[in-house]
Amino acid sequence: MTDQTHIIDRLSIQADGVIRTEDGTIYAPLTLPGEEITGEVAAGRIAQPKIVTPSASRVRPPCPHYRSCGGCSLQHGADEFVANWKASVVETALNARDIQAKVTEVMTSPANSRRRATLSGRRTKKGAQVGFHGRASGTITEISGCTLLRPELLAHLPTAEALTMAGASRKGELSMTLTLSEAGVEIACSGGKEISADLFTTLSEIAHKNGLARISWNGEMIAAIRPAWQAMGRAQVAPPPGAFLQATKEGEAALTEFVLENLGKAAKVVDLFSGSGTFTLPLASHADVHAVEAEAPMLEALDQGWRKAQGLHRVTHEVRDLFRRPLLPDELDRFDVIVIDPPRAGAESQIAEICSSKAKRIVHVSCSPITFSRDAKTLLEAGFVMEKLIAVDQFRWSAHIEIAALFTRC
Repeated sequence: MTDQTHIIDRLSIQADGVIRTEDGTIYAPLTLPGEEITGEVAAGRIAQPKIVTPSASRVRPPCPHYRSCGGCSLQHGADEFVANWKASVVETALNARDIQAKVTEVMTSPANSRRRATLSGRRTKKGAQVGFHGRASGTITEISGCTLLRPELLAHLPTAEALTMAGASRKGELSMTLTLSEAGVEIACSGGKEISADLFTTLSEIAHKNGLARISWNGEMIAAIRPAWQAMGRAQVAPPPGAFLQATKEGEAALTEFVLENLGKAAKVVDLFSGSGTFTLPLASHADVHAVEAEAPMLEALDQGWRKAQGLHRVTHEVRDLFRRPLLPDELDRFDVIVIDPPRAGAESQIAEICSSKAKRIVHVSCSPITFSRDAKTLLEAGFVMEKLIAVDQFRWSAHIEIAALFTRC
């Protein structure tokens, strides 16, 4: 049925338009609340909506690939609308847990600021195709005019094509994580052919020819031409290939500033899910820090960065799976402030131990409104108060949002 019109009620957490009908819910991508649309409904979805009455918040998407590419989902919305919607996503998740809180600020990274992205590559009869997957599709959309990525990453699309030609299997797909370091771009590849002597040589030659800082293949280092270091506070850290890194420098700076501003007069801080030191090393300019992370190579990179830096407080580290072995109350009680930045799954077990400890000050960073609201509810029930709440949008034009909050208790 294509002639029937529908009104978009709201956006889902994935940023699809939501239509309420007597028969259930219909989803429509690339729409905005209040818009009147038509389109064929299949399996509860209008894949190709036609806008009859546009929202006042609708704008012309800046990217030429927007309709076919799945890298962005909100370029059709004005910046103010997107910021307000992302704040509402956080607030709605909290409200669902009976927590009344307002996001006081949304800090959005600029266009062409993503310094890390994972591209897909597939060999074709004529060569190679590299880009992002289309929406709910296995089709790869080439992204030569991408408005999301840093120019330094876009400049290496030919490098990614060469790697795809050299090492992607005929039927498989190569995954390439491009990261901009202070020494240039590095690429971590996975899903390619098994490494051989000839392939090793070819990959190394591609890296040298195209000026990569380093390249790895299926977890094996192929060429480390220059140290692929990142600035973390006063330290220079070379994280493992493909390791987690905040998506933009601007987003990292906003989150780090929030963490440091809410440190108080702490002399000893524990940084849980520390990664390679995003917060640990800036914190070490102000206090002794104990970093806890499950991945040993990330902590080794952190430690090397700390040892070579000047003027930092003492930094210790511990390899520990905080999902299976969270820090216990007697361990947590050694610290004045707890900084925690868990992955999308949240930190349910660790938060429970924090609540049983004597902790009075927690700076909580999260990439999931759902698990953040769950963990926030646990903290509030244990006597904590959420004093501050901000959002950091470093995944511009996507449905993702970062959260930073300060919890205290007497």
